[in-house]
Amino acid sequence: QVQLVESGGGLVQPGGSLRLSCAASSTMFSIYTMGWYRQAPGKQRDLVARITSGGSTIYADSVKGRFTISRDNAKKTVYLQMNSLKPEDTAVYYCKADLATLTYWGQGTQVTVSS
Repeated sequence: QVQLVESGGGLVQPGGSLRLSCAASSTMFSIYTMGWYRQAPGKQRDLVARITSGGSTIYADSVKGRFTISRDNAKKTVYLQMNSLKPEDTAVYYCKADLATLTYWGQGTQVTVSS
């Protein structure tokens, strides 16, 4: 069992920045593929960004050039740096860990972009 704890969400004005963190409990963190997903009210949960154990990344088209995913294996933490935030980025952001058939989710952190 892997526990994932997100932090760093909050209220920010359009154009602002936030950095989300997701701390994992597993000593095998370095071999997990880690991802950030988001879910707005009334919508499905969608992939925002993902990083493999080797450091390869993919991003949703809507966040390319604005968001950056990174990981620190020594700290067992994955980050999502979010810049130039827009109101449409408002959602609950979830951290996900994948290893073969195993999948774990965090509890989510709210990000609200509003003036």
